[in-house]
Amino acid sequence: MTDSLGAIALVGSGEYLPAMATLERDLIDDAVRRGKPRHFMQLATAAGQEGEKSLTFWRELGAAQGERIGVPTSFLPVFTREHANDPLLAARVAEAGLLYLSGGSPGHLAETLVGSLVGDAITAHVRSGGALAGCSAGAMVLGTTVPTFRFGARAPVAGFDLLPGLQVIPHFNRLFELAIKGAPDSTRHLLGIENLTALVRWSAATEWRVVGDGAVHLLRGAPRRQLVAGESLAT
Repeated sequence: MTDSLGAIALVGSGEYLPAMATLERDLIDDAVRRGKPRHFMQLATAAGQEGEKSLTFWRELGAAQGERIGVPTSFLPVFTREHANDPLLAARVAEAGLLYLSGGSPGHLAETLVGSLVGDAITAHVRSGGALAGCSAGAMVLGTTVPTFRFGARAPVAGFDLLPGLQVIPHFNRLFELAIKGAPDSTRHLLGIENLTALVRWSAATEWRVVGDGAVHLLRGAPRRQLVAGESLAT
């Protein structure tokens, strides 16, 4: 599902919560070993249409996590396509060890970032050894297309294509039936990731490993089964 990328974490839910602190610290450590700064950068782009109260919530939650794990944090204010094509904001992506795309609207996140200067900087970041985590909407945009479960909706939105043919269904505890029915035939790997759970591929690894309290459900692309913490999926 990948080439020689830096560490990638696909998270069902729980970004910046204490239960996920060890994972986020380990992602930063992985990036530092690849020569990246010990720095945690948040992108709350997916919540860009939710107003200042929501954005403040994400900013403060991420900053608290940075204090918890003992690393500096920053909050990159990219909420619109205009922001995403600001060369100064795009240049700041290079400051990150771990770049974290938090939750909200997957359509808005993809339409804002994919193909923009900031989006290209994110791709360059992970292709040069930086760690990338996507939670909920953030995980949904890393494949070729962004999944939608509204039947008869508009054409699929393009994702980052860092994980070709992959679709992630976050919060899978609640979305089981829609996940099965909504994935197009072009989806080769369909994964349901439960809350407070992540599927992680470290930069030196050739397999994905489950981290967290719940399970990852393999729904397409492998024999259908469920994986729990410590179990792995070969690529």
